[in-house]
Amino acid sequence: MGGRVEKLSCDPMCMTEVGPTSPRPTDRPESPTPAGATAEAPAGAPSPAVERANRMSAANMVRSLLPLVVICLLLVAWQAFRASNEETVRTVDPTSTVRLAAERAGYEVQVPAGLPAEYRPTSARTDAGFAADGAPVTLEIGYLTPSEEFAGFTVSDDARAEPVRTVLDGATDEGTVDVAGTPWTRLTTERGEAALTREAGEVVLVVTGSAPEDELRTVAAAVAPAEG
Repeated sequence: MGGRVEKLSCDPMCMTEVGPTSPRPTDRPESPTPAGATAEAPAGAPSPAVERANRMSAANMVRSLLPLVVICLLLVAWQAFRASNEETVRTVDPTSTVRLAAERAGYEVQVPAGLPAEYRPTSARTDAGFAADGAPVTLEIGYLTPSEEFAGFTVSDDARAEPVRTVLDGATDEGTVDVAGTPWTRLTTERGEAALTREAGEVVLVVTGSAPEDELRTVAAAVAPAEG
């Protein structure tokens, strides 16, 4: 049999591509970073050089401020040291207190007068403001003496008044001394301080304190009737 063999022809457009699909450019793997190469920092992150510069700037600022801080602290400490060695004395004017006591008291109030300027009054108090008519009145004045010690003066028509008893109770009587022509009794208190006292009827006057006895005598010698 003689068969007719037909030759199949195919248009180039009908050819089917076989084999793996060619990779797209976006599917290609990234090339590895060569050894020794520095990877690029992510976008927006400061570079190591910038970070190092920032750290150095902060460190330099601290170093520059440190001496200034130390100097300020030393100045503050020096001022505090000077203040601790300088005793601040607050003086008072006892005039109004003396006047109140003199107005309310049933006796002639006496106080130190004409003391040298080195005797600075630092306190003055009286119970006259709360005293009823005819009640006892006590007046106290404290001084800082030239030796930077304390001298206290008390006058009262109540022998049991607390400022009086604080000095006289338990004190040792050491006899009479003459102070500017006036006799005073010289005592040593339980605190070991000198005290001078005298009585005028029911009125008791006391001078005492940590000041030397010659300064206490100066205060006692200045005692005179209070001016109205």
